[in-house]
Amino acid sequence: MDKPVRVRFAPSPTGYLHIGGARTAIYDWLLARATGGQFILRIEDTDRARLVPDALADIMDSLRWLGLDWDEGPDVGGPCGPYLQSERLHIYQAHAERLVEEGKAYYCFCSEERLAALRAAQQAAKAEIVGYDRRCRDLPAAEAEAALRRGEKAVIRFKMPLTGETTFHDAIRGEITVANRLLDDMVLLKSDGFPTYHLAAVVDDHLMGITHVLRGDEWLPSTPRHILLYAAFGWEPPLFAHLPVFLNPSGGGKLSKRHGATSVREYREKGYLPEALFNFLLLLGWHPPEEREIFTAAEAVAAFSLERVSKTPVAFSPEKLDWFNGVYIRSLTPEELARRCLPFLQRAGLLPDPCPPERFARVVRVAPLLRERIHLLTDAPEQFGIFLEDEIPAPAPELLLGKKLSPEAARAVLERAAVVLAELPSFDEVSLEPALRNIARELGLKDGEVFMLLRVAVSGRTATPGIFETLAAIGRERCLDRINKAREVLG
Repeated sequence: MDKPVRVRFAPSPTGYLHIGGARTAIYDWLLARATGGQFILRIEDTDRARLVPDALADIMDSLRWLGLDWDEGPDVGGPCGPYLQSERLHIYQAHAERLVEEGKAYYCFCSEERLAALRAAQQAAKAEIVGYDRRCRDLPAAEAEAALRRGEKAVIRFKMPLTGETTFHDAIRGEITVANRLLDDMVLLKSDGFPTYHLAAVVDDHLMGITHVLRGDEWLPSTPRHILLYAAFGWEPPLFAHLPVFLNPSGGGKLSKRHGATSVREYREKGYLPEALFNFLLLLGWHPPEEREIFTAAEAVAAFSLERVSKTPVAFSPEKLDWFNGVYIRSLTPEELARRCLPFLQRAGLLPDPCPPERFARVVRVAPLLRERIHLLTDAPEQFGIFLEDEIPAPAPELLLGKKLSPEAARAVLERAAVVLAELPSFDEVSLEPALRNIARELGLKDGEVFMLLRVAVSGRTATPGIFETLAAIGRERCLDRINKAREVLG
């Protein structure tokens, strides 16, 4: 595909950015960047009752966090604005009224109560088609105008063809044909003047010059309606591509909240890297042309095409996402890992905000020791804590002694270590190793017994990075203070 495309991501700010929507946005962005086209952000905010106050900010922030930028949108402007649908109501009203004037749509005055009763009756009778019965479809224009003058509430419905078929080509699923008799006369404009999705999406996609519409396959049943609406306006429809649905980890149904996080914000707060989530979502439905799994954004742009998007539903594997996150965490430099961990350390109260350079330097120094132990950035406070806190709780006696050491032997080790570490000319790994091994030889103990006792004394844990690196990173003063507190525990 060499011709530049114009694609849009058009979320509704009725909630935080869903990972399914994020995957759609990633594919939109990749297609635009791969063809030298434009990626447009349009906000479909016409469902006023369900708007979430901070959802728009979350959507934009989450997209940017994933590394996506847009060429046109509410915040950057563009030649086809406004990009908030709530600011385009006059456009939709004019287009709906145009269809009425051309005999392709009509005013419907049926009340909500009548429509509810009609649906209930159809369902009770197990009717083949459940939907509007077209009662107002052939209402004379004079009667409709008189009702409007009386102030009666009305919606505008589309006159769906009663016979024939509608066929369209889906870039992922091929040709799809639907009998028109199965399509109801959909509402285009509600009685409050706000459009339905069907009208607003079609009008905006045409006026904004959208060439390709990528969306979830839940919108597939709406596509024949949209094709017919394009035809009614005399417009050329874009190429549609309906993306495969996410299944739960077992593959036995659609992904839902009970299977874990479903918004980008939640994954961000859990400590996933944006590169990892981007890479993971990229491969949920798209098959690269070569056997590989790790893609930078630039590499994904170079390789991406719609032809390699699957129509088969894909299972969402949290374990695979964790694997991606581990790969990307291990690829970070110490400085970058420290920078990514910093907000989580500040949130835990381990570092102030802003963080003084000398304290950040300590995080950078420790980062290489912990890289393999941090699976999510939320692990950072627990892993970094022993290196950043001035004081830690004194370990329990049984933890200090382990399975073999006697209280007398343990006290001797701690007493000797306090002297040796205080007198050591240089407190680094190279100097610490022979000093600690000498303590074991002097006291007739195994290296491991001495190392484990000191590890617990200075960290409160039985598992840390290497003992010499751990002591050096904690620092002489903190180590001596913690060793002395451990001595007090043993009496």
